[in-house]
Amino acid sequence: MKKISLLFTIIVVLFTTTTAQQKNTNILKVLAIGNSFSEDGIENYLYDLAKAANKQIIIGNMYIGGAPVKLHVNNAQSNKKAYAYRKINLEGQKKNTKGVSLEEALKDEDWDFISLQQASPLSGQYDVIMQSLPQLVEYVKNLVPQAKLVYHQTWAYQQDSKHKGFVNYDKSQTKMYNGIVDATKKIDKSKVFTFVVPAGTAIQNARTSSVGDTYTRDGYHLELNYGRFTAACTWYEKLFGLDVRKNPWKPEKVTDLQAKIAKEAAHKAVKKPFKVSKVKL
Repeated sequence: MKKISLLFTIIVVLFTTTTAQQKNTNILKVLAIGNSFSEDGIENYLYDLAKAANKQIIIGNMYIGGAPVKLHVNNAQSNKKAYAYRKINLEGQKKNTKGVSLEEALKDEDWDFISLQQASPLSGQYDVIMQSLPQLVEYVKNLVPQAKLVYHQTWAYQQDSKHKGFVNYDKSQTKMYNGIVDATKKIDKSKVFTFVVPAGTAIQNARTSSVGDTYTRDGYHLELNYGRFTAACTWYEKLFGLDVRKNPWKPEKVTDLQAKIAKEAAHKAVKKPFKVSKVKL
């Protein structure tokens, strides 16, 4: 009887473990190595969109304000505990842990996707990006070879932006956007990244709508409600492969029209990530 009981216990444990593992495979885990632009993109509203679609997601953001790729490489090489690690768990609760290294965050979860990006003033300068991006890619792949790399295409500044980095593009939104598109298109063609998240094109699409060029709060960071929601919609559609226009959720402070524009702009960007598509709303 003891042998039968022991065998039964082993079967139960194995079944429970297997079931738990099967459940865990349904959880999508994404980590961004970025700055305030990754904060704008994934820390707000992405979780809510996923929840509305009955999708489980864990979101991490390794944050240093204004951080370029070169700084991430330096921090990786020195294993510097320089980051604020913002993590949103399965229940949607956000925890901010300061003094975290890239290695610690990369090993914290079995990440499905790792997002990389350039600092906004340099986001349209391919040659500058490629001075450091290959080293960061190599570092991440060595630590988490199972994760898929994605590249976050950030957005051009508002036309009247006072950001000092705007001079890199002669203070032209069009020139900056075209530079970002050119850089991300080349990065996409390299096949190093599984895909590009075209948040920059989504914002540019949205600017053609009746809302106009009002998608930032200070000329470069996204407007807190419909601005950030537009970026989150783009991330949602790329990560889950689902048409965001069919997702019913929207933030409370976003109007029905603003939400419709955000979803349409994001959907069009996913379809055509390197070209502006007009949003006639």
